[in-house]
Amino acid sequence: MPLSHSQLSFISEIKEKIRLAQYEALKAVNTQLIQLYWEIGRGISEKQGESWGKSIVPVLSGELQKEFPGISGFSERNLWLMTQFYNEYHDVEFLQPLVAEISWAKHIAILNKCKDNQERWFYILMTKKFGWSKNVLIHQIENRTYEKYLLGQTNFDETLPDTIKKQAVLAVKDEYTFDFMDLADEHSERQLESALVNNVRAFLLEMGPQFTFIGNQFKLQVDDKEYFIDLLLYHRELQCLVAVELKIGEFQPEYKGKMEFYLSLLNDKIKLSHENDAIGIIICKEKNRTIVEYSLKTSLMPIGVSTYATSAKLPKDYKHLLPDSKTISKKIDRLFEET
Repeated sequence: MPLSHSQLSFISEIKEKIRLAQYEALKAVNTQLIQLYWEIGRGISEKQGESWGKSIVPVLSGELQKEFPGISGFSERNLWLMTQFYNEYHDVEFLQPLVAEISWAKHIAILNKCKDNQERWFYILMTKKFGWSKNVLIHQIENRTYEKYLLGQTNFDETLPDTIKKQAVLAVKDEYTFDFMDLADEHSERQLESALVNNVRAFLLEMGPQFTFIGNQFKLQVDDKEYFIDLLLYHRELQCLVAVELKIGEFQPEYKGKMEFYLSLLNDKIKLSHENDAIGIIICKEKNRTIVEYSLKTSLMPIGVSTYATSAKLPKDYKHLLPDSKTISKKIDRLFEET
């Protein structure tokens, strides 16, 4: 006998409660584990301060593994990581409340690969917000996502409603790394587009977790004339279409006008009634940051201008472009408040 709609709804509701309970249980276990590791790290650190030296760690490791043979995590290396974890975080006020928000394996990835505390703060918050796996987290760190978000050039603060402004800023990087493509140094825009489409899974991973692919050379028609957007994506969290234009040279101010035209057509002809207005991303090989700032200043449409690289190596001067520590704190705080 088939189940009624109310019965199916009831069963679905119970399943959801079980999933939530499982998540809360896992979260509680993780909180307790991180707290335990924190206390062990603190204990070792304090004993070292009492001139016990390094000899206590191998002895403690051996005793713990003998006493708790079925529990992993008490290797000598892990005990040193607990000590490093405590030593590097216990005096950092903005990091302490976040230590239980992600798993130990992800903490270790951040601890080992990031030496700046504000960078660590950013990756802990991003991992919590987007549920990144350890491998995705490492990929994001190695691709310099922290720097690319902080340096992003968009006009979203002036053109988007408050409800989606912060999410949109997080959705656009300053530079994208397309190191998965087999392209010569000299290539055409069509070759770049084809390479991205042929590697769409890697392309979407680099764009971000909320992007989905709609199509390339997406046709828009005005009267008897046809126009084509290089790539059309959709952002699930922002609930909006995202037009992507690819340029193999340096950003030119006139690219902004063309993107505004595409966004107007998408809003009038393609977007659904429940969706937000479309946003545009112009991805160029190079850009003059001052020219981009002046170009976006006069636009009423939400547009971001990014660059792309075909290797993961960060330009030497990229780090020097980062704002001062106080400005970074304000930007990160603003991005993640109430998220």
